[in-house]
Amino acid sequence: MFSDSLENDNSLRNKVYMTIKKRILNGEYPPEFSLIELKLSEEFGVSRTPVREALRQLELDGLVHLVPNKGVYVSEITSKDISDVYEMRMLIEGLGSKWAALNATEAELEKMKEILDLCEFYTMKGEYLKVLELDGKFHDIIFKASKSKPLNLILKQLHEYIQRARKASLSSPGRAEAAFQEHKAIYDAIKNRDGESAETLTREHILKAKESLLKTFNNK
Repeated sequence: MFSDSLENDNSLRNKVYMTIKKRILNGEYPPEFSLIELKLSEEFGVSRTPVREALRQLELDGLVHLVPNKGVYVSEITSKDISDVYEMRMLIEGLGSKWAALNATEAELEKMKEILDLCEFYTMKGEYLKVLELDGKFHDIIFKASKSKPLNLILKQLHEYIQRARKASLSSPGRAEAAFQEHKAIYDAIKNRDGESAETLTREHILKAKESLLKTFNNK
């Protein structure tokens, strides 16, 4: 799968890492899926070293866990994990929206509006996977508009960690429609340079998303 004469270099290890990570996040490798080092090295056409190093990094990311004398498995997401991540998001994303209200460029505001229009279109069609994708892009623009590198790094990790569970939230009855209205209110506050309202509305939005996701998750 990967052709490289230097199997131990960082670029090859990163390719293996990113491929496995993508498969975990999109659900191709479900919770408790066994990641067998030899099998992966044969599939990717590399030695076991870059696979082993990639799995170590994924363990640090919290996406896999090692079971002694058994192997490496994809980590499950618990209701406590969801609760913890969303509590953190409430605080950090609220601050991000506040800073975005102060620092967003006109181009970033236009991009937010464009995504909102697309969100409305796909929400009406009930295409929730597309809505989820656009939801992520909307928040990403706000993060970038905050002009804070540390905030962007932290939130990128939080969103990746919870991505596998988020698909269920927007498909619950009425949630996508409510989320669109919440996003619109956040956008209006940012556009009006009202940082305090943007922060409050963002925290309320994430709290509602958390409640919806936990309800769906616990009813599985």
